[in-house]
Amino acid sequence: MGEVSADAVTLDMLREARETVRSSPLGVINTPMIAWSQTTLPLSISCNIHIKLENMQRTGSFKIRGVANQFARRPTGGRFVTISAGNYGKSFAYASKHFGSKGKVVMPETAPENKSIFIQSLGVEVERAPTSCLINVVNRCVQEDNMTFLHSFDDLDLIAGHASLGMEVLEVMPEPDVVVVCCGGGGLLAGVAAAIKLSGCSKTKIYGVEPEGACTMYKSFIEKKPVEMDSKSIASGLAPPFAGRLPYELCQRYVEGIVLVSDEEIKAAVSTLYRSGLVVEPSGSAAFAAIVNNKIPELEGKDVVCILTGGNIGKSELLNFQD
Repeated sequence: MGEVSADAVTLDMLREARETVRSSPLGVINTPMIAWSQTTLPLSISCNIHIKLENMQRTGSFKIRGVANQFARRPTGGRFVTISAGNYGKSFAYASKHFGSKGKVVMPETAPENKSIFIQSLGVEVERAPTSCLINVVNRCVQEDNMTFLHSFDDLDLIAGHASLGMEVLEVMPEPDVVVVCCGGGGLLAGVAAAIKLSGCSKTKIYGVEPEGACTMYKSFIEKKPVEMDSKSIASGLAPPFAGRLPYELCQRYVEGIVLVSDEEIKAAVSTLYRSGLVVEPSGSAAFAAIVNNKIPELEGKDVVCILTGGNIGKSELLNFQD
């Protein structure tokens, strides 16, 4: 497949992907969007914030959206390999089992154990490797085992599937002033931003949030090209070694800026959300952390959407975060 440019992402294409995701046999959920004011969550700014609860999504994160669209556009019964720290791998394994395809997830050695156990329970093989060697393992699978590589963030079908989340947001809040989304490789941020801007919300400001120790998109914005870095963060799902090329192009076009949160701010966010009855993993709470720590400019009096992207956190991990 040749390199795809940001021009390939059109509103018609995103609408088609939305229908694919909505009617997917994987049972993707149109997750609830609740008003912050109807929770016990603290807020020091006077604005109307809604929270999109993708932590309640099937497989525990938004990743199933992109996967549903990817698998719908690939031959059934294929043999696929991917790289994932957990959540994409979980959705990939769920889809592989459903569609009867053979799969393998290559995971960084730092990925949480509970995620690899779940993936293996669905009949998908897991191979762990140091972060720097992940792509070498994939290349071996492609060359020696004749597998097809499915990218977990730099893929047109995946991004179009993730865009369905942006479409759902607009059904509840047709003209948000600000939308805050976490950013790892940038697939979700790119999809949501494209969906919102291409739907005609030109005034909506969209911000991506990255951990300070894994700020690939932030650095890419500065260097004006996708960069690599030795990413380290408690939010393992937001710490890929590089920003995706297509997500970077789309983010350059549709995203106002990238803000950074510290691991301490992420930990505190997980704790605060949990005390208010919301189970959200570190990667899933980055957008919330950015809002409560006043990292997003000019929220006063605005209609704001905060996306909680995933709830895949084990009990032991959760215990470490309670103060």
